[in-house]
Amino acid sequence: MFRFWRNLPLVRLAACIGLALPFPGGLPGGAGPVAAADIAGTPQRLRQAPLRITLAGGRTAVFTVQVATTEQQRNTGLMHRRDMPADEGMLFLFPRSRPVSFWMQNTFIPLDLLFIDDRGRISGIVANARPHSLDIIDSPGPAAAVLEINGGLAARLGIAVGDRVAYPATLRDEVH
Repeated sequence: MFRFWRNLPLVRLAACIGLALPFPGGLPGGAGPVAAADIAGTPQRLRQAPLRITLAGGRTAVFTVQVATTEQQRNTGLMHRRDMPADEGMLFLFPRSRPVSFWMQNTFIPLDLLFIDDRGRISGIVANARPHSLDIIDSPGPAAAVLEINGGLAARLGIAVGDRVAYPATLRDEVH
């Protein structure tokens, strides 16, 4: 689900036929090549951690998130998942804050993407990203992390740009 690319048509073609695309030095932002295993693989289960969003007015939303800290984990994301409990999500952590791009290929459930800046604030929300879409979903600016939750859940819970996201600081030590 998580992909950076320079030559979008080439990457889309390769993804459709299951090729790996090596880019010299990796893809922009440090992501690795699109691998066939990422495209045709099975859902991954990752380390879980608690995550809390403090909303305006002091209310909180609490999730148990799977944490994607490596290139491969970030590239695979929630691909091939058929469902996800409402109190769960996936947190993508990046080695440094930077603009990021996602797509929904091989993702079966609509997702809300919450872009988190290096201060732990939500800097942008993309609601109900369409399953199987190859449309590019760009962060509104540099992102240190991205949280994916079930589509429509951010609106139902009142999650908004500017809300604060907290997760265990030790997770940052695992980011590659």
